Amino acid sequence: MSLRRAPVSAPTAAGLVLSRAVVVLFAIACGLAVANVYYAQPLLDTMADEFGISHAMVGIIVTITQIGYGLGLLLVVPLGDRLNRRRLVVGQSLLSVIALLVVASAPTGAVLLAGMAAVGVFAVVTQVLVAYAALLAQPAERGRVVGSVTSGIVAGILLARTVAGTLSDLFGWRSVYLVSAVATLLVSGLLYRALPRQIIPNTRVSYPRLIGSVFTLFIEEPVLRIRAILALLVFAAITVLLTPMVLPLAAAPFSLSHTEIGLFGLAGAAGAFGASRAGSQADRGYAQRTTGVGLAIMLLSWLPIALLPYSLWGLIVGVVAIDFGLQSVHVTNQSLIYRLRPEAQSRLAAGYMMFYSIGSAAGSIMSTLVYALAGWNGVCLVGAAISTLALLFWALTRHLTPAAAGY
Repeated sequence: MSLRRAPVSAPTAAGLVLSRAVVVLFAIACGLAVANVYYAQPLLDTMADEFGISHAMVGIIVTITQIGYGLGLLLVVPLGDRLNRRRLVVGQSLLSVIALLVVASAPTGAVLLAGMAAVGVFAVVTQVLVAYAALLAQPAERGRVVGSVTSGIVAGILLARTVAGTLSDLFGWRSVYLVSAVATLLVSGLLYRALPRQIIPNTRVSYPRLIGSVFTLFIEEPVLRIRAILALLVFAAITVLLTPMVLPLAAAPFSLSHTEIGLFGLAGAAGAFGASRAGSQADRGYAQRTTGVGLAIMLLSWLPIALLPYSLWGLIVGVVAIDFGLQSVHVTNQSLIYRLRPEAQSRLAAGYMMFYSIGSAAGSIMSTLVYALAGWNGVCLVGAAISTLALLFWALTRHLTPAAAGY
């Protein structure tokens, strides 16, 4: 089925203005939802001890969450092009509350993993919201709006470590998911009030054809293919860093608490916010330049990161740099793909973020295994290799879509 014949419709909610307050609410909701996927990273050692999981295999907790996220991207996010987005967003948020409560009360490792998978599935509300924001934004401001909302996502990913570490030290790891359940419930109410009540998508295809059209987009849109592969690589690289980082920091000679380990998320957030203008650069036609700079910074960041056995400051500098590069690439990617098909925003988001999820899941399970076999140096070598591959892939493909991607 070709999607090029589908009509393009604008939102029909009377009086809706995509004000700064609405954009901020989108960003907060996205950050809170995606944080649910990453709370476990600084808690892996505690969870491993409680449920009897070896440190070499504890990455499965993050991986199973990413697998759930990937399934949600394929099976749930495309519905944003077919159903009322307000109902879809609020419904997903309420189901997230239930999943978070399951994790918080999990009596066994099996229940924990099932709950984490469900958390991943419903966390894809972030992508429904990003696609929604891109649809509501004026074309000349789409990159800026996507950048602002995506900043909330990246901040949620990074600050999840800080929040999880602090709450875990104060009240135990289960409190992290209880607090998130309450916060998610509150944000659900705000979204219910703020989102437009009547936006009628013009896609009337059946659900199976709707899901199949996600793959059709990959055939028809080279920009989507290229940017999705870049997403896979850059998120695999960042997850290779973040997943095992708790293990050397919690061990001698550092012996940091979960709160102290979580503070590294603040450093990463500083880097991410520093790159928040990447969407505006894409609007001005500098998408390729922004991508290349971001990928080069990610690669160079592994040099100070490798100094962790000797200096915490090296790790801090590296975390700031790698998150700056990641945010630059990710925002630019989304700004480009949302220009392609206004009537298929949710399916574009689903296709792109499926590759993000695959990269994150692969990075999570790979990194803990590498750390168990080769220590921190092995982790840094793998991360640098993935970052090098991403930079080379961009260099080899940048000429394929110059008109769409810009310079």
